[in-house]
Amino acid sequence: MKKIVIIGGGPAGLTAAYELLKNGTEMYDVTVLESSDTLGGISRTVCHNGNRMDIGGHRFFSKDDRIMQWWAELMPLQGKPAFDDRVLGREKPLVSGGGDPEREDNVMLIRDRTSRIYYKNAFFDYPVSMNMNTIKNMGLVTTLRAGMSYLYSCVRKLPEDNLENFYINRFGRVLYSMFFEGYTEKLWGRHPSEISAEWGAQRVKGLSITAIIKDMLSKLFGTKTNANAETSLIEQYWYPKYGPGQLWELVGSRVTEMGGRILYGRKVTELVTEGGRITAVKCGNEVFEADEVISSMPVKDLVNGMDAPADIARIANGLPYRDFVTVGLLVKKLKLRNKTDKRTLGNIVPDCWIYVQDKGVKLGRIQIFNNWSPYMVKDPVGTVWIGLEYFCAEGDDFWNMTEKECAAFAVKELRRMKIIDKGAVLDFHRERVKKAYPAYFDTYAEFDKVRKYLDGFENLWCVGRNGQHRYNNMDHSMMTAIEAVRLIREGSSDKSAVWSVNTEKEYHEKKRSN
Repeated sequence: MKKIVIIGGGPAGLTAAYELLKNGTEMYDVTVLESSDTLGGISRTVCHNGNRMDIGGHRFFSKDDRIMQWWAELMPLQGKPAFDDRVLGREKPLVSGGGDPEREDNVMLIRDRTSRIYYKNAFFDYPVSMNMNTIKNMGLVTTLRAGMSYLYSCVRKLPEDNLENFYINRFGRVLYSMFFEGYTEKLWGRHPSEISAEWGAQRVKGLSITAIIKDMLSKLFGTKTNANAETSLIEQYWYPKYGPGQLWELVGSRVTEMGGRILYGRKVTELVTEGGRITAVKCGNEVFEADEVISSMPVKDLVNGMDAPADIARIANGLPYRDFVTVGLLVKKLKLRNKTDKRTLGNIVPDCWIYVQDKGVKLGRIQIFNNWSPYMVKDPVGTVWIGLEYFCAEGDDFWNMTEKECAAFAVKELRRMKIIDKGAVLDFHRERVKKAYPAYFDTYAEFDKVRKYLDGFENLWCVGRNGQHRYNNMDHSMMTAIEAVRLIREGSSDKSAVWSVNTEKEYHEKKRSN
């Protein structure tokens, strides 16, 4: 049996373990090394006093039917024998799996997606739509300026050598300064002009004013489906009844049932190399021999665990990350008026996410867990359970606040924004996440050298968000693992298919020609 060591128990690592074992338990000896005591990585779900927190918010939707089918086989949709293929734009329905027969709660819910921007005490559609509500909130003069700015950006394209120019080319300078500049700087701690346009090519992809207009027309004529919409414009997604961590805990149980080992509290400290191969992985004094290694650990830590050349170590140690804090607040009610959808449980605003563009507060985004799934909240009618997302750097003043200080800071910002009243908070909880977002500046420009070095090890496969230092969505991280397993089964050592998941060919061709 081939000994496969998988570093990390997040979506990529667990997907790899499941794929290896589901059709070949007699072929592979699989060991997953997880440094924490929980599965799911940034896709885990945290429970506090009966209320559940989704770390970051995770929509279950993919343009790749293989991923949708993967989820479907593990968790069927609640109350439906098959999937809403009309909405998903499919002629051939996916086959719904049986989930876990011993736990009927292992199901997916279909959720209507609502995300909006909160800017100067007004709600704007996200992504920004040119409708009457937007014009009313912006005012006629600003709307005209935005329109002229966009038309100017259509005839005078800027070189896409940074993220600022990437956004201006698609939205014009006025809309960029209103809805992208401040939020992006909050997220990364850097001005967009200092960030590689590659981030936009991955995350924003085909989104632009033109795409938004096409989306509005397709809705008007009833031709819009998730299949033909830009990912940022989809209107429905799936969500596990008790949050994304529920799915990854289920995958973990399946892995162990099929004979795999998941070891917790195992922080990888060294990778033993010999003759262009990884021969063993060390966690302190523990040694795990390996025929193949699938790594989703941060590239920086991976390289530091190897005897890498000085220049490779320099680049790896210079790779930037953005860390992340979620503050959960249980409140009696929100002061925000629900003018949008009166069918919401408890008559709260219908948003899953609210993006906070105002530069006067540190808060980046608000999650309303009641709207992700009412089962996330102990009392979804009488209380509102929200997650306040802050972007920071490990070790800075905000990161080092006590939990109580952090909650007080968050409450003060919400009151200043007129979102809650004094005395509205019933409970709070804080979660800190290191290396949540791989960033695209500093030594990232030299990342190809690190990739070439790592690819030089025949049996090392880098997968997932941190494993590739790429801001992938969950489905993309899973696909990197699926591709790695496919190549291991085929006996190939060509890593290009793994690295090519979620890359923009058109962008890279344009970049080479500039």
